[in-house]
Amino acid sequence: MIRFTPSLAPGDAECRLEELIPSRLDVAPFQADLERLRRMSAACAAFCPPPWPAPGLCPTPETHYQSELWFPLAEVRPVFNRFQRAALTCPAATAGAFGDAASWAGVAAALPPALSACTTPARLLHRLLADGEARRCYLFWSGMPKRFYGGAMDRYPHQTESIRLWLEQRTATGQPLRCLDAACGDGAATYGLARLLLAHGIPPGNFQIEGWTIDPLEVWAAAHATFPHDPARQAAFREWVAPVFAAGAERAISFRQADLLAMSGEQRPFGLILCNGLLGGPIINKRGDVRRVVENLVALLGPSGILLAADSFHGGWKQQCPHHEVQALLTSAGLAPIVAGAGVGGVKR
Repeated sequence: MIRFTPSLAPGDAECRLEELIPSRLDVAPFQADLERLRRMSAACAAFCPPPWPAPGLCPTPETHYQSELWFPLAEVRPVFNRFQRAALTCPAATAGAFGDAASWAGVAAALPPALSACTTPARLLHRLLADGEARRCYLFWSGMPKRFYGGAMDRYPHQTESIRLWLEQRTATGQPLRCLDAACGDGAATYGLARLLLAHGIPPGNFQIEGWTIDPLEVWAAAHATFPHDPARQAAFREWVAPVFAAGAERAISFRQADLLAMSGEQRPFGLILCNGLLGGPIINKRGDVRRVVENLVALLGPSGILLAADSFHGGWKQQCPHHEVQALLTSAGLAPIVAGAGVGGVKR
């Protein structure tokens, strides 16, 4: 299990990243694939009419069609899937850049600036095998695409207001308030919760916050406020977390890898649990799985603890698990419904 406490020290970030993406990679198993992709690229260059796949190009149906003729995903995708498995010490949580791509043209069009010269699968694979920094950039871009994260750091301001109201009404117990940001993703809401508690006058010694995600790269990115594939996001994110580090509250936060579908072992109860952007989204959308996650999270709640869940940027539950069904699952798991500000919520009886 990957578990990191937040740190902005470059040395800590590099050492921990080496655990996930080793700088040394055995390239020998990919040489035959590379030669095959080069032959495909040469044939495309000789006979395929422009426009050719490139970053920033908006693929048309014809572009996708031509791309599939010369770079069939059935042949290209397995190569990069094997590369991803070889480059990571922990299995990735997503299918990667090729998971839902319509064609190589669609992949090439979305490549980050650092990989903009990789206009063919052969060029991309060669770069990834030869350049450790490019390899890291690709793996983060592939595993943490921008569509997973909204532009704003506080994605659910109405929910934040509900938490603020709950804090005002909460009876102090003398024990540190334990909070869980389940499915924390890049950690923006985890740090946002710390900012909220600090603004409410709760010192770092009186709260503990855990951020859980199934993806090990998200654990690392959240803990170090670092996004190798997206410098602009990193700069904005570091501004967001600055007050937390200035107050020394990073010592009250930890991020770890966790599968919400397969919780095991005893856990100390939490007083507040957030589960945003997950229930009914692209990862957890089957009703049985949604129920299991809800039941697992409710089991982690202490007496009078609250669970809040929202999803404003996935189609997810709005299509496959409607709002009222999620609320019904909370109720059946033993929570009394509450006004959540956004999404749904409940308090443990």
